[in-house]
Amino acid sequence: MNSLSLYILTFNCARNLVDVNRFANHFFDARPLNDSSPPDLIALSVQELAPIAYAFLGGSYLDPYFASLKDVVDQAVAQRWDTEYVNLVTDNSGMTGLMVFVRSDVAERVSSVDTARIGFGFQEMGNKGAVGARLAYATEETPDGSIDLTFVATHLAPMESAVEQRNSDWRSVVERLVFERPVATARGSVESDDPETAGLLRGSTSNGGDDRRGIFFSNSYLFIAGDLNYRTSNVSPRQEDLARFPRLNADPTDPRHYSQLLRDDQLTREMRQSRSFHGLTEAPIGFPPTYKYSLAAQKAASRGEGPSEWSWTSTRWPSWCDRYDSLPLFPTSDHRAVALSVAVPIVASPRVDATHVSAPFPIDPDWQRKRDTARQREIVAHGSSFGRCGTLSEALQTT
Repeated sequence: MNSLSLYILTFNCARNLVDVNRFANHFFDARPLNDSSPPDLIALSVQELAPIAYAFLGGSYLDPYFASLKDVVDQAVAQRWDTEYVNLVTDNSGMTGLMVFVRSDVAERVSSVDTARIGFGFQEMGNKGAVGARLAYATEETPDGSIDLTFVATHLAPMESAVEQRNSDWRSVVERLVFERPVATARGSVESDDPETAGLLRGSTSNGGDDRRGIFFSNSYLFIAGDLNYRTSNVSPRQEDLARFPRLNADPTDPRHYSQLLRDDQLTREMRQSRSFHGLTEAPIGFPPTYKYSLAAQKAASRGEGPSEWSWTSTRWPSWCDRYDSLPLFPTSDHRAVALSVAVPIVASPRVDATHVSAPFPIDPDWQRKRDTARQREIVAHGSSFGRCGTLSEALQTT
């Protein structure tokens, strides 16, 4: 083995249960047509996973939402291959969730799992936030005997004008998303009493100094997937701007071709200016904006109708909030799911790779207190009653 195959998918669920059959039928659409082998690992990033009260309370409130996503993966796999996957990680920070699956025949190669979560929305609670998992994958090809894979699911600040807040959210991910090894069975940790995954935790320890690591770790490949919310304008669209919205069959030279709007992409600009996502790269964007599709477009998708024209919401600029390669529009969300199929080389250790990038910001020494305080706020906000927190709920529901 000289490479590790990964399939990474992200989707804003719009707080709805997903349509399992429809999602499963298209789950692997971003896989190359000539690649018939199942990926070694699957990472699923979801945003607006569930209604906000359920997401903050967690536990059994989220079980149906995570279960439906697991059903999607299981069904999508069964349609293509005679193999099974172990659900190694199921974790969330408020409404942002992360699930990691490893193919059962290579599952024993995962020797440890570290997790991390932060919120950076209202009062640093998890209406917006990030959740991460770091896996040590054993291999004989590397000097260290393993490679680390870091997956981060995130949901950044919304609205066209909030580009500086999105950059600040990214900084929070670097400074406060610190990985720890779970030792207890709970939502957000690996279930160590599961016979399929118990053997994967050998060598796990309680939270020690060596585990207090940020996302820029010298021996890790880093993948970030989510609703990044970077838009194609710094202001909301006016009525006269609607004529610039991308059209389905426009010629590439037409101002209404989506490639013309891509030139104004905020994330591309901010990365070039070293203000966000420092040192990271992404696959070329060769698909239309993934956000924000109108209710009419969602209803057409529910009827199984292919679009004769793209239908956008007039109050938001069509934007690439979700990156990688897009899947069809699903009727349960105004975002399209996107996915990346990639092979990670394991013939040499990333530690000696000249392309290694150092962290642009140091870890916040107060990261743990901030995380624990935010978690207490989440419980207080929705723990006593769903009906006595209307004002706070309204503040948290802005997207």
